[in-house]
Amino acid sequence: MNSFNKRTAVRIAVVSALLAALVSPVAWFVAYKGAEDGTVWLAIDESRRLLHHFGAITLTGPEAGDNARKAASALAGGLFDIAEIYDGQGVKLAQAMTEEGEAVEQQLPSHVRPAYRAGFHESFRLEDRRWVLRVFVPLRGAAEADRITGYFEGVRVVPAWQREQMRTNALNAALMVGFASLLCGTAIYPVVVRLSADNERKAREILDSHLSMMEALGRAVAMRDSDTGAHNFRVAWLAARIGERLGLRGRAMQSLIVGSFLHDVGKISIPDAILLKPGKLDAEESKIMHTHVAHGEEIVSGIGWLEDANAVVAAHHEKWDGSGYPRKLSGDEIPLAARIFAVADVFDALSSKRPYKEPMGFETTMSILEADTGSHFDAHVMAAFRPIAREVFNRLGQCNEEDVRRLLEERVRFHFGV
Repeated sequence: MNSFNKRTAVRIAVVSALLAALVSPVAWFVAYKGAEDGTVWLAIDESRRLLHHFGAITLTGPEAGDNARKAASALAGGLFDIAEIYDGQGVKLAQAMTEEGEAVEQQLPSHVRPAYRAGFHESFRLEDRRWVLRVFVPLRGAAEADRITGYFEGVRVVPAWQREQMRTNALNAALMVGFASLLCGTAIYPVVVRLSADNERKAREILDSHLSMMEALGRAVAMRDSDTGAHNFRVAWLAARIGERLGLRGRAMQSLIVGSFLHDVGKISIPDAILLKPGKLDAEESKIMHTHVAHGEEIVSGIGWLEDANAVVAAHHEKWDGSGYPRKLSGDEIPLAARIFAVADVFDALSSKRPYKEPMGFETTMSILEADTGSHFDAHVMAAFRPIAREVFNRLGQCNEEDVRRLLEERVRFHFGV
């Protein structure tokens, strides 16, 4: 399992566990509350049925009290431990209770004369931890459904077996919901991994095509400039190493690498007579050569991912003291990527073999860079480069074009995440 799959598995597991931990108590509460409500409504329905049976709904006339007593006696000992029946004015007509009802009666909170119009219930624990349900039911005759004809109030001491059954059912519901959350996470994991792998593969294909295009452009410029193309690989790798020392990451590092590799892409537009002239360029020819910067900006602008190269392409000939071209930027006005590239470019130009010159030694190369620090180069960038200069000099001195290509590819794979 690769690192991404491990991270994905851990994250899904954590989210699933958190979801189970949050939802399971809610499921327990809902199931338990549902069982409680079910018990209450069963008691209410049963009480109404018995009240109808004993004619204790319309509590008027000489038989009202007798009917109420019969109904109360029937209700007490069935679903209720205490049964009380009141007439329409809230006067108690009958009361009956079991032994358990008598034991808990004194612990029940008192209440005022009934005058409610809608049924409700109370649930509470007594001092001895027994659980009590108390229902309040307004009675209405069939002929006048809106008129209250009496009241029934019942108390049920919920037995231990029923409490245990309700808790067990609620716990089972909570466990099922928790298990479903975990199972959902298990089912989602392979889907996420597959989609991610798909997305990563497509992103890699797109990036590979972009890098191939970048390399093709670089080679095209190198061929026109009578170069092997190794310079582009070297300066891009050097710039990446300096950028790493300066803490560049992500998009900033990617822009530095692409810009360094394509820094001279504008030379494609320079006539061969000037680009390949063996001797020194005259003033007019130099002016035309300088236009390769603007041409390079035009080439990389508007091509999406290549636009990131613009900072280096546009400013790779600027100097710290403002004596460069084309905009004569100075100091921090020059993008950091271009300041990094300037050090990498000159170091490689001095220390590499070219058709027109032999490579300079390390000490000579560094003495030139040190002399130009503060005029051509940013001292902060040089401070980052100095500790690795000898290492990269020795490393590049042993590399042919294919070797340095592999070096750059390694940094590209790392910083572009492929």
